[in-house]
Amino acid sequence: MFSRILHLLLIFLLLSRGVMADSSNTIELPEVSLTGDASLEQLLNQRRSIRDYAAGAVSLNDVGQLLWAAQGITDARGFRTAPSAGALYPLELFLVAGEVNHLSPGVYHYQPDGHRLQKIAADDQRQGLQRAALAQDWIKQAAVVVVFTADYARTARKYGARAERYVHIEVGHAAQNLLLQAEALNLATVPVGAFTDDAVAGVLQLPDDLEPLLLMPVGRK
Repeated sequence: MFSRILHLLLIFLLLSRGVMADSSNTIELPEVSLTGDASLEQLLNQRRSIRDYAAGAVSLNDVGQLLWAAQGITDARGFRTAPSAGALYPLELFLVAGEVNHLSPGVYHYQPDGHRLQKIAADDQRQGLQRAALAQDWIKQAAVVVVFTADYARTARKYGARAERYVHIEVGHAAQNLLLQAEALNLATVPVGAFTDDAVAGVLQLPDDLEPLLLMPVGRK
């Protein structure tokens, strides 16, 4: 009963912040794969930061797998792939899609509950995001960019001044998950922290309580 109330409260908060679109803009992501060809040790050994991407689209399966790896739900109680202080989950992930098979270009909000996307803005926003990221070319060249944002207040309600530290630890966990999943899919990515916060927030149409923390462009090797 408590988990149901918590779930409804989270939906209300998302709606009030404007990060959820109407149901007509909902995209159900493909079922997640829980098996792979490479061991964790192999993926750790192979992982590299790559800023040069081959031309070509990524699949919707790839997109779903990457987002799930970073913030997917893995337990009936709502626990996720990355640890979170107090299981408060302050991170919100957005996808800036340019070249994805069976997904139109635009900005999407990832909803872990239901493993789906909500379309926030139409059209290819990679160039705008590249300008916001100090003109780093690989932002525009990547098929997609995953943007990690956070609501610090969600963690601060319990942990006060230490919330910022805990949120930054959490985004590191989630980013490493995405890095390893990209390697498992034979895709290339790199963490990007150099950008103008307000400009990124403008491209994503973020509500005031979400702050951008990290960009991860993803493309073909």
